[in-house]
Amino acid sequence: MHIYEVLRRPVITEKNTDLMDRNKFVFETEKKATKAQIKAAVEKVFGVTVVSVNVITVPRRPRGYGRLRGHRPAWKKAIVTLKPGDKIEVFEGV
Repeated sequence: MHIYEVLRRPVITEKNTDLMDRNKFVFETEKKATKAQIKAAVEKVFGVTVVSVNVITVPRRPRGYGRLRGHRPAWKKAIVTLKPGDKIEVFEGV
């Protein structure tokens, strides 16, 4: 897997903005990505030092509209902890 295919998008929610005060940033990642691949991708793309990576697989959820039923797909998110003093500019001003 190429290093630029690992990270999909930053996940910006109220809870995740609180995590930024503790130097933790949340990304949606490729389902098959490992912790080592996520760490390497964040370090290369943003030029920061990663201390730890926590990975959570969010299960699929049932959704429906009237009689139509379906599911929202499962996805994987990574909570990346950076070295104190490092910041990611994508999240600044959010």
